[in-house]
Amino acid sequence: MLNSNRPPRVPQRPLPGVDRPVSALIMGCDNKETLAEAAPVWDAWIEAGGNAFDTAYVYGGGRHEAVLGEWIAARGTADDIVVTAKGAHTPHCTPDAIGEQLVVSLERLRLESVPIYVMHRDNPDVPVGEFVDALNRLREAGKIGIFGGSNWTVERFAEANAYAKSRGLEPFRILNNNLSLAVMEHPVWPGCVTSNNEETLAFLTKNEVIHFSWSSQARGYFLPEDLRGRLPADTGPEACFGSERNAERRRRAEQLADERGVVAHNVATAWVLAQPFPSFALIGPRTADEIASTLPALALQLTPDEVAWLNLERDSR
Repeated sequence: MLNSNRPPRVPQRPLPGVDRPVSALIMGCDNKETLAEAAPVWDAWIEAGGNAFDTAYVYGGGRHEAVLGEWIAARGTADDIVVTAKGAHTPHCTPDAIGEQLVVSLERLRLESVPIYVMHRDNPDVPVGEFVDALNRLREAGKIGIFGGSNWTVERFAEANAYAKSRGLEPFRILNNNLSLAVMEHPVWPGCVTSNNEETLAFLTKNEVIHFSWSSQARGYFLPEDLRGRLPADTGPEACFGSERNAERRRRAEQLADERGVVAHNVATAWVLAQPFPSFALIGPRTADEIASTLPALALQLTPDEVAWLNLERDSR
């Protein structure tokens, strides 16, 4: 049984190319419209040991980046936190849009640069080298640190890095796809890509690629039934993750949770963090209590056999 009286703190891990450790859980900043709404949650996040934030040019039409910038300025945390900025979302997924949007994002965030930048989508109609060149120019200008792609296939990711290697450029370091114990059966939004498949997991492991998982908790798929229906039906957990195989994953998570004195939601979060490659999990708590309910996952130490069993890769553990 876990000691529920002393919730674990969010661990921070070194990340090559970033000058400070990065918390294993990353705070998604796509649901706060005002500083008054955001501050209690983000203050609790810092108190819990979290220091990483994920935001994007398109979130809230720009409002969500601006709120994060207000909080950073109000708390004076610019030198203590790690911000991942994302841009170049469809239909503006072009090399030129990366730099143009980054200028706006930095103004909203009130930062001179960001240590991590991620392309929000891929555009297969654009030669991958053009994206690599554009990102390297921004890195050389001191505007971004390490970078990568969200909702990219491993084929395009590998092609980008082959191009970078052939020209002595900085490669993509981060893949930012959905990775959750429940496999995404239907895209949450158009253009979304899952990493929970044999090919991608093998690629990440072999190449030790850093993975930032969005919807790491499968939009609440592992919560009790009465809590799963809080999202719109067309993008809710059952619409996007509902399947017989995922129901079995949930059953196994519930079984292991009962044995460990936690809830299935915690087991699913621990599964993401227990991958054999550098795996970080984005979460989207709307309250400080939702942060607290996630923390027990950090005390779970899953074995490789348990990780495989939970994902239906073996029948026993």
